[in-house]
Amino acid sequence: MLDPTRRHAGFARAPEWRRLDGGGAPLDLKIEGATVIDGTGTAGGRVDIGIRDERIVALGDLSREHAGNTLHASGKTVTPGFIDIHSHSDWQLWANRRAESKIRQGVTTEVVGNCGFSPAPVTPEHVDELRGFALHVPKGLDFGWARFGDYLQALDRGGLALNVVHLVGHGALRIAAMGFARRAPSADEMKRMQRLLVDAIEDGAWGLSTGLIYAPGSFATTEELLTLARAAARHRGFYASHIRGEGATVIDAVTEAIHIGREAELPVQISHVKAAGRPNWGKVAQVLGLIDAANDEGLDVMGDAYPYTASSTSLRTLLPDWALEGGLDAMLARLGDAATRARIRRDVLEPAAGESMAVRVGWDNVMISWAPTRRDVQGKRLSQIAAARGSDPLDAAMDLLVEEQGRASMILFQMDEADLRRALAHPRIMIGSDGSSLAPYGEMGAGKPHPRNYGTFPRVLREYVREQRVLSLAQAIHKMTALPARRLGLRDRGVIRAGAVADLVVLDPRRVADEATYDDPHRYPAGIDHVLVAGRFVIKDGGHTGSLPGRVLTPP
Repeated sequence: MLDPTRRHAGFARAPEWRRLDGGGAPLDLKIEGATVIDGTGTAGGRVDIGIRDERIVALGDLSREHAGNTLHASGKTVTPGFIDIHSHSDWQLWANRRAESKIRQGVTTEVVGNCGFSPAPVTPEHVDELRGFALHVPKGLDFGWARFGDYLQALDRGGLALNVVHLVGHGALRIAAMGFARRAPSADEMKRMQRLLVDAIEDGAWGLSTGLIYAPGSFATTEELLTLARAAARHRGFYASHIRGEGATVIDAVTEAIHIGREAELPVQISHVKAAGRPNWGKVAQVLGLIDAANDEGLDVMGDAYPYTASSTSLRTLLPDWALEGGLDAMLARLGDAATRARIRRDVLEPAAGESMAVRVGWDNVMISWAPTRRDVQGKRLSQIAAARGSDPLDAAMDLLVEEQGRASMILFQMDEADLRRALAHPRIMIGSDGSSLAPYGEMGAGKPHPRNYGTFPRVLREYVREQRVLSLAQAIHKMTALPARRLGLRDRGVIRAGAVADLVVLDPRRVADEATYDDPHRYPAGIDHVLVAGRFVIKDGGHTGSLPGRVLTPP
């Protein structure tokens, strides 16, 4: 057993700070007495950390070194700042630059623009369709930009509590080029998408994301995706995919993503690995087998997962693809037409492929998490809402979509705990919240969103490290830090070593815990005492300092 008083041999040869910065100036900050887990997956040991000019400049016994400030952290653990590899905060950061729910989890870098969603690029003729694409548009996010770089500059200019890595969404590219058309792009439209993609990567996007269960991404063929992926690969981007199906078709969908990586010769990130719906439980083992086989072949395929057995998405996802052709207004018109609505009902209850929602999930397992005007339904199951209205659950869902002008969200309790544990334990699966930077006040505190927005990373440390022991603490930290940093090519983040940026978390491994629940989701976690971004305290003694040292990161 590791002796917590012994200084870990892995740090014994770390250079002292004078040898690194070449001067005699004092450290800006010294962290003393903590156990350091460096992110590489190895067990930690007692090491002092010296920080100067935003970076770690010394590791070792620093008891004799002078520092402007000293944090005494005996009994605590210091880790690299967590990297949320799959986030949707690109929308919410405009309203919450303090990134409350994420920074308090220890997240210091978020990868946004996932699932085919991104607020850029924008073309004048399709800006209203892009606006309709979003469930919620915070103040300040005005789509007043054309190039992706203009958007990134606007996001960066207002200051951020944490760092942002941005992907460009295939859905946004498609809308910019051809709106919500449900067909293959013309040659000119395809060239326009390619040009917008290349411009975005040159402007600072790290790769291409897809959301292949969401219109208009769901309208795309594999060949269309391959064409764009090849363009991304030429500019050293990677491909992150919310695959085409996570239920009955999950194996085919993963196979498609791997095929795109193979043919386009670029890395693949399978988003939120899962097998959705009771009839498909157990298929995660096959998914992981496909990922392993792809890597054995020489491909670079990894994935991410969140530590919950419920997912969350927009309510409109219940509808068949064709019902969303043409955008939000066209969808609402179809729901208002009796004959078209009857066709929607048939396709939902008797789909051509896969199981119906009633069979796969069950209406008792669909909870409305957000409805901006009908707050009385938030936190209730569709079966309960239907009973109160004297209708059936599908009609209740369609009525709610009309009442809320398409802007409503749901939580689906549809995954298996054994599948989840299997995914979390896999060496190529990292942690991604699939959530946003929220806060329990103002417009960000609305509804009953998925608790993953507040609890993903501490839940892993509590439930799957401390209680179930699916992972060791060092393994879990690796999945939150160095592993996603490797995916991104971030050489100076995700690890604690001399020269790395001082993005750090100071936590109590005996006390760290998620507090957010499905019934009470707007609750910050416990046991995360301090969070530093670029050497500056954003969380200190459990409270937000208001500091905004984060930045929009550009690819290496």
